[in-house]
Amino acid sequence: VQLQASGGGLVQPGGSLRLSCAASGRTFSIYDMGWFRQAPGKEREFVAAITWSGGSTYYSDSVKGRFTISRDNAKNTVYLQMNSLKPEDTAVYYCARQSYSGSLYYITTYGYWGQGTLVTVSS
Repeated sequence: VQLQASGGGLVQPGGSLRLSCAASGRTFSIYDMGWFRQAPGKEREFVAAITWSGGSTYYSDSVKGRFTISRDNAKNTVYLQMNSLKPEDTAVYYCARQSYSGSLYYITTYGYWGQGTLVTVSS
């Protein structure tokens, strides 16, 4: 399984970006997916997750109401729409595929990770 994240870049505060994560393999549609981020000098943290069908989504308190996770199983892709971006959203964003039982909020639930895409929010 390979995960390829893209869509990062430099954006001004209040702006928007959409991240994409394309997955290889035929079984994408049966796995829950998540987005995490890691800011310089900080630990990797949960951002958002979506169940295999797209029927349920989960968000960290810091992004709730501003970010939206979605997926297109026909395209083997999960998205993260980020609106009203703030400087504190600056980080490398990683997509991940669930591999183990457990809460989707926990890093240990995920067994496959993309390479990360850098989001910088600055004026």
